[in-house]
Amino acid sequence: MPDELKGRKRRSAAGAKLDEIMSDLIFQTSLAADQTIVEKVIATAKERGLSETAVEDPVSGHLTYGKLLTGTAVLARKLSKITGNDETVGVMLPNANGTVVTTLALMSAGKVPAMINFTSGARNVISACRTAKVTKVLSSRAFIAQAKLDALVEEVGKEVDFVWMDDVRKEIGMVDKIAGRLTRTHPLVKRSADDVAVVMFTSGSEGQPKGVVLSHRNVLANATQAAARIDFTPSDKLFNVLPMFHSFGLTAGTILPLVSGVQTYLYPSPLHYRIVPELIYASNATTLFGTDTFLNGYARVAHAYDFRSLRYCFAGAEPVKPSTRQTYMERFGLRILEGYGITEAAPVIAINTPMYNKAGSVGKLMPGMTARLEKVPGVEDGGRLHISGPNVMVGYLLADNPGVVVPLVDGWHDTGDVVEIDEDGFVTIKGRAKRFAKIAGEMVSLASVEEIAGELWPEHLSAVAAIKDERKGERLVLITDCPAADRAAFLAHAKARGAQDLMVPAEVRVVAKVPVLGSGKIDFAGVNRLVEDGEADRAA
Repeated sequence: MPDELKGRKRRSAAGAKLDEIMSDLIFQTSLAADQTIVEKVIATAKERGLSETAVEDPVSGHLTYGKLLTGTAVLARKLSKITGNDETVGVMLPNANGTVVTTLALMSAGKVPAMINFTSGARNVISACRTAKVTKVLSSRAFIAQAKLDALVEEVGKEVDFVWMDDVRKEIGMVDKIAGRLTRTHPLVKRSADDVAVVMFTSGSEGQPKGVVLSHRNVLANATQAAARIDFTPSDKLFNVLPMFHSFGLTAGTILPLVSGVQTYLYPSPLHYRIVPELIYASNATTLFGTDTFLNGYARVAHAYDFRSLRYCFAGAEPVKPSTRQTYMERFGLRILEGYGITEAAPVIAINTPMYNKAGSVGKLMPGMTARLEKVPGVEDGGRLHISGPNVMVGYLLADNPGVVVPLVDGWHDTGDVVEIDEDGFVTIKGRAKRFAKIAGEMVSLASVEEIAGELWPEHLSAVAAIKDERKGERLVLITDCPAADRAAFLAHAKARGAQDLMVPAEVRVVAKVPVLGSGKIDFAGVNRLVEDGEADRAA
């Protein structure tokens, strides 16, 4: 290797190391501040200017920091009286300016918002409310009607009381507004950074959702970690389609830009594939957060110029298919930066950036985080990931002991994911520990099988379930919504890419719809039920 090239590589490595050290210093300095989320938003508003736009949606339009904080102060007083002694209050609202105000108002009033996933069905919503001891849920009649959630409200309403924000808004008078304007620069109730800020719920992709208790410090630490790695400026605008009941949508899509002085455009449904690209174009958004499923949907209908203003496109929640990366690079000139997070980490654990990027990985760990790998029998490279850090949750709320926080042991959380971390610190996800099948004594990653299906049928959703098999221990059943799918095509493609025979499903079933959660993740519990129901039908 020429000496000049060696020298350049050494300087590049030294520069990269210096950048990492600087981002860690920025993070540690910011973390030292003992602030709540509301206090941090107020501080950002003072720094940026109260007349600067904070959030925007297609119905309400622009909302400045001044109006946002005035609304927060007004609503905090109202909600304090309405919720009484209730410590945790449910929030079942779409991505909109009013939802941001409502969430901040609850925090200002010393309450804990519990973000309800209204796409998960009445049974899961009721379970979540019981687990977090929620007796009142804030919602909107207009939203319920538009989203066609009347049946869900009727069922859930047997267990909890709905407080309609449409009615609360009508009760706000001029005196309330004046009082709100005079008191908007401090929270109604004083709280500390280590107090509980919000209760989120796990996606339920593998079973019954659990309550995840996050403190103000957890959420702000994760926002600070992301800001230390991503070059955001006040001239940026973030387009957030991820619902606020999803931790990625709340922390990265809402709170991160609010406390960083970055404008946010909120849109209520990531499933409006034709509308979202047009709004990205019209809003001049520079940053987009999404999942592989949603990004694929936008790419199918978007004009090549719709994403002209975007400079960042981050994806999480599910693996990004190579075909998605290729489409975005070739059609839109955008490199998808894949990240990895879980609700318990508020949520971002690792992320690729323009400077530190490795295709196929989910990037490097966030500053201030520590990881350890636990050996998994049958998995040669990598292990089960355990994490600790300032963004890792306070603890769980479990259905069998409602309202009682089960804290972490020694500050470590078992993610349940099997990962590999290379010598440069890049994390590669191999799959969920629960999503490995033991076939003929060998461990097979279901995620790897789904990756092959994704390459073969890139325009369609596919998922794999492992069911008991008397001869081999377990066998794989792949379901897909591709009408032309069959096992022979999968076998041919798997052999062409050198995959082992055990990764070929014993059966490929075409279904009308692969179960998907509201967050964009595949509903693996639903997939298992679908496959098991099919087995039962065959037996019958």
